[in-house]
Amino acid sequence: MFNIERWQEIFQTIAKNKLRTFLTGVSVASGIFILVILLGFGQGMENGISKEFQNDASNRISVWSGVTTVEHKGLNPGRFIQMKNKDFEFITKKYSDKIENKSSLYRIWNGLATYGKESGSYRVEGVHPDYQFLENETLTAGRYLNQNDIDHNEKVVVLGHKVKRDLFKEENAIGKQLQVSGVNFKVVGVYTDPGGEREEARIFLPITTSQKVFNGGNIIRNMAFTLQPKENFEEALIESEQFSAEIQDYLKQVHTIAPNDMSAINVNNTLEQTKRFYDLIWMIRTFFWGVGICTIIAGVVGVSNIMLIIVKERTREIGVRKALGAQPWSIIGMILHESIFVTAIAGFTGLVFSMALLEIIGPNIEMDYILNPSVNFNVAITTVFILIIAGAIAGFFPAWRAASIKPIEALRDE
Repeated sequence: MFNIERWQEIFQTIAKNKLRTFLTGVSVASGIFILVILLGFGQGMENGISKEFQNDASNRISVWSGVTTVEHKGLNPGRFIQMKNKDFEFITKKYSDKIENKSSLYRIWNGLATYGKESGSYRVEGVHPDYQFLENETLTAGRYLNQNDIDHNEKVVVLGHKVKRDLFKEENAIGKQLQVSGVNFKVVGVYTDPGGEREEARIFLPITTSQKVFNGGNIIRNMAFTLQPKENFEEALIESEQFSAEIQDYLKQVHTIAPNDMSAINVNNTLEQTKRFYDLIWMIRTFFWGVGICTIIAGVVGVSNIMLIIVKERTREIGVRKALGAQPWSIIGMILHESIFVTAIAGFTGLVFSMALLEIIGPNIEMDYILNPSVNFNVAITTVFILIIAGAIAGFFPAWRAASIKPIEALRDE
């Protein structure tokens, strides 16, 4: 006799199983999706920070002076420290075997530059030839400053691309006479800078010329150095920290500054900043991995639980199969097949959607310190395969339990 209530119960059980399986799959897929998106943004942060450090030399050490804040040897605080040419000359001579690029700097703020009827106010800086490499500048026309310009106080200038565009428009600037604060200079080069317009709104001239023409005497405002490359980052960091400390101690000594005065002499070491940023990125990526893995584990636990429920609700079926001669490994294979199928389909679904999202929106993201979020495909696909293995392990224990059921007990199950 047809029992409609029994068939309704069977269909409801099947529907419940399918719903549980679907929700478990969603949990697993969301875990992969979240992990890949988080890893993508971690890589985007690394890309963005790397770009910021590309604006200048990556191992640059900059030195500038400030005001004393501590009384020392009878001298009151509040003195502004003026570094001199001899400070720069001493450091470059003493550390000549360690230094790769070097330049002192004498800055003239808001220098008025005039060409014909066009004029504008720009940063004017006297520098050494190596400053091109310290600032990572690229020449687009002419040449940069050279040692002959320094030795003979030549009245020549190198313009940023913005200055050239503002004053000369489409005209070729090389060889033309440009007035800077009423003094004529010959344009010998035009450069571009990865820092953009702000860095290209500058005019460079030989430091000796700038000190002579603009009454700088032997005063310098800044010093900048890069050290010879090392085999690895740790060696480079150790040497740069030692160099920074030694020149700071030297300048404090010759300018009568208290050793504990942190304001009079300032040293900025980009390698130290790089290490701090990359340590921060490492911690963020570790956190991202933790969040993603915890989400995946939750999905895998869900797979294990749904397999336990399925085994319980299919106990009679398993008993019939075993009574008809089914081997334990065939029962295990049946349960594992479903477990692996759920995790594989869910994992690859999450992977496809997350990779597609990063591919579509990644190149269009323009945020500070985040550039083109992306993820290594090999890492992502490896994660999915690890997930499938974890799903198989999660399904193995319910499968082993199913294979251990005695046929007579299974057939008695209601």
